[in-house]
Amino acid sequence: MAKKAKITNEEPLEKQLWKTADKLRKNIDAAEYKHIVLGLIFLKYISDSFEELYDKLISGRGEYKGSDAEDRDEYRAENVFFVPPSARWKYLQSRAKLPEIGKDVDEGMDAIERDNASLKGVLPKVFARQNLDPASLGGLIDLVGNIALGTAKARSADVLGHVFEYFLGEFALAEGKKGGQFYTPRSVVELLVEMLEPYKGRVFDPCCGSGGMFVHSEKFVTEHQGRVDDISIYGQESNQTTWRLCKMNLAIRGIDSSQVKWNNEGSFLNDAHKDLKADYIIANPPFNVSDWGGELIRTDGRWQYGVPPAGNANFAWMQHFIYHLAPTGQAGIVLAKGALTTKTSGEGEIRKALIEAGLIDCIVNLPAKLFLNTQIPAGLWFLSRDRKNGKFRDRSKEILFIDARNLGHLINRRTRELSQENIDKISSTYHNWRNKNGTYEDIPGFCASASIDRVKELDYVVTPGRYVGLPDEEDDFDFNERFTKLKTDLEVQLHDEEQLNKVILDNLQKIQLK
Repeated sequence: MAKKAKITNEEPLEKQLWKTADKLRKNIDAAEYKHIVLGLIFLKYISDSFEELYDKLISGRGEYKGSDAEDRDEYRAENVFFVPPSARWKYLQSRAKLPEIGKDVDEGMDAIERDNASLKGVLPKVFARQNLDPASLGGLIDLVGNIALGTAKARSADVLGHVFEYFLGEFALAEGKKGGQFYTPRSVVELLVEMLEPYKGRVFDPCCGSGGMFVHSEKFVTEHQGRVDDISIYGQESNQTTWRLCKMNLAIRGIDSSQVKWNNEGSFLNDAHKDLKADYIIANPPFNVSDWGGELIRTDGRWQYGVPPAGNANFAWMQHFIYHLAPTGQAGIVLAKGALTTKTSGEGEIRKALIEAGLIDCIVNLPAKLFLNTQIPAGLWFLSRDRKNGKFRDRSKEILFIDARNLGHLINRRTRELSQENIDKISSTYHNWRNKNGTYEDIPGFCASASIDRVKELDYVVTPGRYVGLPDEEDDFDFNERFTKLKTDLEVQLHDEEQLNKVILDNLQKIQLK
């Protein structure tokens, strides 16, 4: 028993908190429970920030002499959310054991929204629902109340922000396919950010989910001794529930989310940032979307490299991103692997046009099982408006191909992630290739710099395996990819893994009998 206690104590704070919070979940679905837990973490953050400034105003020392601690303008002046008395953490924690605590928290959330226009329509009011018993809610309040002990706002924001992000990932894992719709795996986000290095300028994600791309962009700048104020973020999200998570995720980090917009039409039909030209675009759009409204916008000005098919949004997303890039802008995006090879419905011609225009800088083939909402393998596309602008060396006549399919490690039976070592290997390869004083060399089976002429010879197919030295047939027909896609399709139809395995075994037996 002593040994077990020691292991528990050595676990990171966020893992200990998650285990306790998950025990309190009981019969509540993860998709609903995440709003309860994340809402409380957010409430604790803004209450800690408020209390720190409140204490300074009450003291009346120095610049705070003569201040009114209940004056909302005092808090607005320092970019701190004003928390009304009925929503302050100390008040709610004092009532945590009462049967009406759920109603108290819901009313507190309403009060915060009334006093802070930027949070209007953002905070969850789900605490008085019958399936959340008051004892479990009281236990959660006590649990969250122990996070980030101390009054320093910076420490509170850092710890609570880290816990919020960790919980987002754990809830996404718990929800599986549905969770993947609001959360891009952390290792994929870190790889995109490490490769693009968004130090300064406008960062845009037109399908921003819960805001992970923005959080890691700001984190990257901070870790590299840059100024976070040099970055401004722009986003759009069509799912209102996910947009709310994004607004909270950014607010808990002190990131301005005023330009993160929601509308249910989405980026194609209702572009919330029509005039934006971004320095960096970092995005993970949904794969192979067929109902994106393509028939309604066949003559749209964004389709400069060919009209994308109405049945698949992959190359619509690609051209939407390019349209929003500044003259020297760069983009790092995730697309289903099929976009590397497809020639149906004009997609091959669009890819050819992008290559001939010199827009494609680098392609990374990712390992399978990285994404929660699909087992379809994916690739990263790095685009650049001007590849001979002087910031890096002139790469306009070549494309870097990286095959990272064999990297990563399983964190459970269904999910893989990239290690920091993997991320460093891929990103440093790209930087050495594009930097003026880089020390890049082709590595057979992993990376190759190919001329545009070579890409033309291979009929504008950009599967990395064709260039890095793997046999064509191995990369052209990926049995695991085909089998995984078949299994995923059957899972959607059958909704039962035991039944699915029975069907697969029955079919294998039929093949053997033949």
